[in-house]
Amino acid sequence: MSTKTPSEEDILRPINTFTRKYVVLYGVSALALGAFLVAWAYQLQQGLIVTGLGDWGSGGGSTWGLYIGAFIWWVGIAHGGIILSAAVRLLGMDRYLPVARLAEMLTLAGLSAAGFYILVHMGRPDRMVTSVLGHFHITVNNSPLVWDVTVITAYFVMTATYLGLTLRYDIHRLRDQLPDYLEPVYKMMTLGYTEKEDEVIEQMVWWLALAVIIMAPLLLHGGVIPWLFSVLPAMPAWTGAVQGPQFLTIALTSAISGVILIAYAFRRAYDWEHIFTDDIFRGLLLWLGFFCLLFLWLQVQQVVNGSFLGPSVNSAATDAKIGHPVYLVSMGLVSATLAYIFAQAIRPSLFSKPRAIVAGLAVLTGTFLEKLLFVVEGFLHPTFHIYAATPGEYFPSVIEWLSLVGTIGMVVLFFLSLSKMVPVVELHAIEHLNEDHEHDEPTAATEQEVKA
Repeated sequence: MSTKTPSEEDILRPINTFTRKYVVLYGVSALALGAFLVAWAYQLQQGLIVTGLGDWGSGGGSTWGLYIGAFIWWVGIAHGGIILSAAVRLLGMDRYLPVARLAEMLTLAGLSAAGFYILVHMGRPDRMVTSVLGHFHITVNNSPLVWDVTVITAYFVMTATYLGLTLRYDIHRLRDQLPDYLEPVYKMMTLGYTEKEDEVIEQMVWWLALAVIIMAPLLLHGGVIPWLFSVLPAMPAWTGAVQGPQFLTIALTSAISGVILIAYAFRRAYDWEHIFTDDIFRGLLLWLGFFCLLFLWLQVQQVVNGSFLGPSVNSAATDAKIGHPVYLVSMGLVSATLAYIFAQAIRPSLFSKPRAIVAGLAVLTGTFLEKLLFVVEGFLHPTFHIYAATPGEYFPSVIEWLSLVGTIGMVVLFFLSLSKMVPVVELHAIEHLNEDHEHDEPTAATEQEVKA
């Protein structure tokens, strides 16, 4: 464990350094996003027919696919991120304060990716104005799409406010060490700032955190998004009261995995071993294991309810799911991660940061595959049949796969760009770590005196 004392210079290092690796990563991420934008332009020209989405058709199939599966996945990562940050602030989990801002930024990036998927899947982006915004007073009561847009917008504004309030403190105190060319941005962010407001902002952030924790099971990934599926009795693969808690566990596992990956990337790039300590990674892994356990337990509840002497339509949908290779792979990835976390909790020597990264990647892959299959299976096994043909098949098109690559590139670009503008670790976190060091030093000195 590093004994180095964190400093202001440490958290400003991403802003004040410019490396070849940064340029290469920025270029690769921009290329990934650009490739999807080209593919999306082709889709806009030709229509959704190039993806095979849009209608069941006489051959069967799925009207939703990777676009909606990835939308749910990104929303889950985003909502889990803000829940994680809110829990750190509300419950006094100061141990994780260094990663709280990363979780908030992950929320903004994830919501941006999710919102982008709504535009892509609508076929024509102008429908966002003509069908959603123009008739919001009517559609908000009965349109699942408008529910999604409303919730995403509300939480984007809440998280941006949440992040902006805490940044005012940091920017004011670090202004002399920040780049001059961003002076207009910093002036706007600290407009009207006085040190007297620090206590008020701390209270506001606490209340915002409380609102997030209370609303999580109602409007976040435990509410609106799963309700859009679970209240449709015609889709046995979707319906059921378990969808709310199931979505919430997926959100939290995905968000913790994302924070692990991002924290490790910044730690390695900027020598932050004394900020993102091994203790933080061990703690995040334990929380990841807890929510993985809940995720698998709720999966068992769904499978047992769907397959044991239930309605024939539920049995057919459940049998198709548990026998699908994608489902087996997703459950295997989460189960293997849980087994590793349990083993390293018993035998700490099994812990290593590369293994933590593999665990995070495994969970993110598993949750994405589960959401993709969840969306598609709902359409392939309905209780009604529009056409006489047997249920069709679905496999994502190249354009859809490029959308996933492109949105991942967009999220990476978000972090790369924001890290050059503002500190990604709070000044409060550094101050707290330094206080801990000051408390530890006398203890260490006393131990040495005893040994002497």
